[in-house]
Amino acid sequence: MPTERELQIAPIVPESVVHNSKALSNLQALTASIFGAAAGILGLESYSGFLFYIIFTILTTVLFYTIRVAPTSLKDGHGLFDTSRYFRTKYEFWAGGLFNGLAGYILTWTLFYGLVRA
Repeated sequence: MPTERELQIAPIVPESVVHNSKALSNLQALTASIFGAAAGILGLESYSGFLFYIIFTILTTVLFYTIRVAPTSLKDGHGLFDTSRYFRTKYEFWAGGLFNGLAGYILTWTLFYGLVRA
């Protein structure tokens, strides 16, 4: 457990960063499956299906940022797109969802596509 002096020197608590990363990862995995089901039901194929995934994943990340991260980040005097206080890297927040949820998206996309078109 870090001491009070260590928290004053480096106010970022590692346990909180890990918790934030887990919460974001769970959100990304859940939305990827939902987007896969939607793409399968809509009957999207090939590039249109992947474009659907990319657009809605970016939209989800931007919504999460504007609702949960931006108000507290701006209030604390950090930059507009600075997520380093809450997550390990900027990559983890902004682009991690594209790759973390891709397998789940493809699985549910093909499942629902097969169920609807069969």
